[in-house]
Amino acid sequence: MFKPFANDTDAMNIAGDAINIVNGKTRVTVSGDLTIARDQAGLAAAQALHDALGAIVEALKKESNLPAKLPDEPPAPTGTADNPFI
Repeated sequence: MFKPFANDTDAMNIAGDAINIVNGKTRVTVSGDLTIARDQAGLAAAQALHDALGAIVEALKKESNLPAKLPDEPPAPTGTADNPFI
C-alpha cells in the first residue's frame, strides 16, 4: 500500500503508467495523463487515483505543524552569472 511521505523511494502507477505517483519525504509528485472512460476500467482507474489522493490528503491532515509553504528545492538561484557564450 502506498504511504505518502514515508520515504524517497516508493512509486505507484495507475492505469499502466498513465499516472505516476512518486513518494518523497517532503513532496509527493503526481504526473501523467489519464483518460477515465465510462466503463469498468475507467472506474478502476478513477478509484485508484481517488484512493492515492485521499491517502495524501489524510497524511497532510495528520501533520500538526504543517508549514504554509516549503522552501523551493533546490533553492532558487540568487544573483546573476555572466554568460560564457558571449
